[in-house]
Amino acid sequence: QLELVESGGGLVQAGGSLRLSCVVFGRTFRSYPMGWFRQAPGEEREFVAAISWSGDYTDYADSVKGRFTISRGNAKNTVYLQMNSLKPEDTAVYYCAADSTTRSSYALTLVRDYNYWGQGTQVTVSS
Repeated sequence: QLELVESGGGLVQAGGSLRLSCVVFGRTFRSYPMGWFRQAPGEEREFVAAISWSGDYTDYADSVKGRFTISRGNAKNTVYLQMNSLKPEDTAVYYCAADSTTRSSYALTLVRDYNYWGQGTQVTVSS
């Protein structure tokens, strides 16, 4: 069993920055493929960024490429999402996810790839 806890959300003006953190509690003797997704009101959950268990591979949604960076902390159980040049359309609840069912070496980009999710953290970007 894993528990994922996100933090770092908040209200920021357009053009500003935020850094989201996700800490994994539980069976953290190994690293897991992890991702960030977001969901705006009335919309489906969408992929934002992902990182492989080793950190060697990352992937990003086209809408955030060049502005967001996903990374792993020195500890196996922490993942970050650095968000720069934020836009009002980035407003959403951001969710951290982990995959414990496969041994994939790559960054996973689909909602169905993940079996553990955090509770979400709200990001609001004002114009």
